[in-house]
Amino acid sequence: MQNKPAYGIDSVDHALQLAAILQQEGALRVTDAAERLGVARSTAHRLLAMLVYRGFAEQNVDRHYLAGPILRLPAAAEPVAELRRLALPHLQALSAWTTETVNLVVVVEEMARFVATVEGTQVLRVGNREGRMLPAHLASGGRAVLATRSEEEVHALYSVRDSTVLDLDALLKDLRRVRRQGFAINDQGTEIGVTAIGQAVRGPSSEVKTAVSIAMPTARYRRDRLVEWVQRLAATVKRIEQGIESTTLP
Repeated sequence: MQNKPAYGIDSVDHALQLAAILQQEGALRVTDAAERLGVARSTAHRLLAMLVYRGFAEQNVDRHYLAGPILRLPAAAEPVAELRRLALPHLQALSAWTTETVNLVVVVEEMARFVATVEGTQVLRVGNREGRMLPAHLASGGRAVLATRSEEEVHALYSVRDSTVLDLDALLKDLRRVRRQGFAINDQGTEIGVTAIGQAVRGPSSEVKTAVSIAMPTARYRRDRLVEWVQRLAATVKRIEQGIESTTLP
């Protein structure tokens, strides 16, 4: 028997209720959510918006809310807490050098999960993405990971998805370029005004699931600095790989 805490937080309780309803019952309209919780429609809308922001919900073309990737996808197979602890000092060093935001990403099926973020020090900067999920084929780190897989594996992954979401032939062509150059660039593919550079992190396992990315306002992205950024990114990835090799991480 689980009793409600004496000092429960109603907004948290309502958000968790909505997440459970989405996972167990399926699509939900804002008016349905408001009725289920006994709150105003505006309150239900704000709660659902936060669930979307954190990946617990998403909205379809009919404006219904559905369970988001965090509720649909299996937990990351990587030991994320240990991976994050190992990588964090290297992410901090890269962020200090670039003054830009740096992320550690783990790819689960077709989604890129941000498991660590070190924000840049400049006033105009990309914010904390920790806990967020983005489509792997759009995120720089996600594409860097996908490029380590064979075209047959990528085709098998996306052929069962909604074919209207992406052009699979164009994705495969892009991944060939990423494979040749060793890094991926996301130029405003996920957010207007944000550009990111990502590189995969290889471990003892044959399947690569992790990447590091540098994210910056597009206004500060300069092609003449790309080689410099990629070199620093590659050095950071190498240090993380060496740390993984010296631990029990699979």
